[in-house]
Amino acid sequence: MSFRLFLVRVAIAVLFVLGLQSCESLDQLSAPMEPWLTSDELVVLVNQADPLSVQIGEYYQQQRQIPRRNVISVNFVPGRAELSPEEFQQLKEIVDAQVPAYVQAFALTWAEPYRVGCMSITSAFALGFDQAYCAGGCQLTKSNPYFNSRSHQPYQDLRIRPTIAIAAADFNAAKALIDRGMASDNTYPTGTAYLVSTNDKNRNVRAAIYPQIKQYLSSRFNIETINANVLQNKPDVMFYFTGLAEVNELTSNYFLPGAIADHLTSFGGMLTDSSQMSSLRWLEAGATGSYGAVVEPCNFPQKFPNPGIVMTHYLNGDTLLEAYWKSVAMPGQGIFIGEPLARPFATYQ
Repeated sequence: MSFRLFLVRVAIAVLFVLGLQSCESLDQLSAPMEPWLTSDELVVLVNQADPLSVQIGEYYQQQRQIPRRNVISVNFVPGRAELSPEEFQQLKEIVDAQVPAYVQAFALTWAEPYRVGCMSITSAFALGFDQAYCAGGCQLTKSNPYFNSRSHQPYQDLRIRPTIAIAAADFNAAKALIDRGMASDNTYPTGTAYLVSTNDKNRNVRAAIYPQIKQYLSSRFNIETINANVLQNKPDVMFYFTGLAEVNELTSNYFLPGAIADHLTSFGGMLTDSSQMSSLRWLEAGATGSYGAVVEPCNFPQKFPNPGIVMTHYLNGDTLLEAYWKSVAMPGQGIFIGEPLARPFATYQ
């Protein structure tokens, strides 16, 4: 990214405010108010023109016991990064005509396309295509109504269906991802959250709230703040947040099943053709969920996951999809990827 110095300073100032407000709310989120997202409330979208999407959809439906009525087929030319807003709207109308009213969230089964015009495809399915969620240059966008919410019925309460892509380059990678998510359920892992502060000043803006996150959450989970560009040879990674265009030594670490990891940079969400590190690399290294920008977001922290918020909701028993979606204040330009129903920290039996 190339930004004027004042923009960086503004972003850091905003991050401090957002972080302090968020961390103040972390104490109040002691437990979910309602049951978590279930397989009955998730629709799996499959592109019949994409054999890999079909294969992923079938495996996921079987493994998570998704009701057959919750698997919806669409048909569009695969192998491209972007859908036009017009083509997307046609697909969305087909889906909306079939989706049961009780469904609260969507899971896509492809890595491409990852974008709809100026929005990510996960945000477009969740929020509807809307230019207000886009930005021309370094500007803020429309906010996420689900941000830091205690709701577990987002469609019922907010009329949105949070969406994540079970994204992979091949079936073996998708199968491993799904299997990790399932293996994480109800395990209450005792790993470590690594909050990594790098020397990349433009991308390291989230580090400003690392001290507050550690203050509020260290009694609940082991947290280490690391001042380095590289995290390596760690055997217990449950959370890993950093800010770099390229993250090295990923495969030297062991990610626990259910792990969440992402890097703040411009184009991590360009899953198949990024000039920077694709967010898919996190999943291939063993993480179960990640996030990245599909178009230039500038380094506004609101457009990326707030580590304290995603950790809090995950530790409170939310599924990966719920916790991640609740952590991004302005998700229009970013894509969520991973296994939606992973739930390591169950609080309801």
